[in-house]
Amino acid sequence: MAVLYKTIKLVGTRGSEEVEALFDTGATYSCIRRDLAERLETILPLPEPIRLETAEQGRRVEVRERVILDFWFKGCRFSDEFL
Repeated sequence: MAVLYKTIKLVGTRGSEEVEALFDTGATYSCIRRDLAERLETILPLPEPIRLETAEQGRRVEVRERVILDFWFKGCRFSDEFL
């Protein structure tokens, strides 16, 4: 598993923003702060909630929404679902 911090450009239908991103090659999901998601894209409900464990032992969160964003990294365009 590798962890990298990189500057990327996130792009949604409401705007774009350059952010410092954490890439974790062992992660199952991509996550985003709600305030940033709201600035960039319309937030959509998930068909059913997802319960995730956090890095804090025994702590879980329930995710009910997502956004789909494009992002640019080293001149290449990618797209992902962010919870």
